[in-house]
Amino acid sequence: MSYSGDPTNHATQFRDQFQLLRRETERVLLGQEEVVAHTLIAILAGGHVLIEGVPGLGKTLLVRTLSHVLGCAFRRIQFTPDLMPSDVTGGNIFNQKEDRFVFHQGPVFTQLLLADEINRAPAKTQSSLLEAMQDLAVTTDGTTRPLPEPFFVIATQNPIESQGTYPLPEAQLDRFLMKLTVKHPHQRVEKIMLRNIAQGFQPAKLETMQLNRIVSAEAIQAMRHLLYSIRVDDGILDYITEIVAKSRTHRSIYLGASPRGSIGLLAVARAHAASEGRTYVIPDDVKALAPAVLRHRIILHPDAEIEGISADDIVDEILREVKVPQTAA
Repeated sequence: MSYSGDPTNHATQFRDQFQLLRRETERVLLGQEEVVAHTLIAILAGGHVLIEGVPGLGKTLLVRTLSHVLGCAFRRIQFTPDLMPSDVTGGNIFNQKEDRFVFHQGPVFTQLLLADEINRAPAKTQSSLLEAMQDLAVTTDGTTRPLPEPFFVIATQNPIESQGTYPLPEAQLDRFLMKLTVKHPHQRVEKIMLRNIAQGFQPAKLETMQLNRIVSAEAIQAMRHLLYSIRVDDGILDYITEIVAKSRTHRSIYLGASPRGSIGLLAVARAHAASEGRTYVIPDDVKALAPAVLRHRIILHPDAEIEGISADDIVDEILREVKVPQTAA
């Protein structure tokens, strides 16, 4: 897939591809339209996604569906308490025939990596993804090996309060572009799910859905590259930096978002604009995705947590306080 001609046409092509991806994914994952849209925006913006929710809400099913429609190489790691870092990255194994150590790639050497129930492994194992998520490479025994492109991680986790889970280190949380929350579907949607199951749909056998591959790895790279042409006025940059700055000074926040939060907010705002067929960013692009980009980068004061205040509450308050800039179309 290539983009040529007028920039407005580029954005229109991006929007059309995005809508095709969204519709094809929603054929399987019912009632989670926002989660699907935000996950696709994060992928096209070049980031990783952390999806949180109680078991049984379709988190893993979403990623498996995306592996079909995105046309990318796919691997899955089931995180467990006894999982070792080398089980993720791979390692050197002695080859008796060649009389030397040979590196065997771990499952991280793929394009779409599903880190399933990532918070069931201890911090030592979780940290094995840090370099991969930041530098798109893996270093073992002094040798750095690049990962395939595009590379993106979609991790699922159960709420921290669940039995047998570990909190993710702050450094790892910061490397996720978005944190999304999956909620229970509406009763009407759940009835449709039951009807589909009664008619023979088996989530474990997605091939029976005959999902269409909408894009390829090369097309994803082209769509990512297109985002650099989406115009961002200085007013939008001021808007983003002020939102993030307030996350560091709010009375209920112990630790606010890092500059990586500002960069991420800019990236997803561009992707959101392109997904709507625009060649420029507006404040609504920033506001729509600020909670997903910032909620996992904010650490609240204990007093705020006791009062039942959430990170989303703080982000909503910041968005109400920060003056919305006037931008030219």
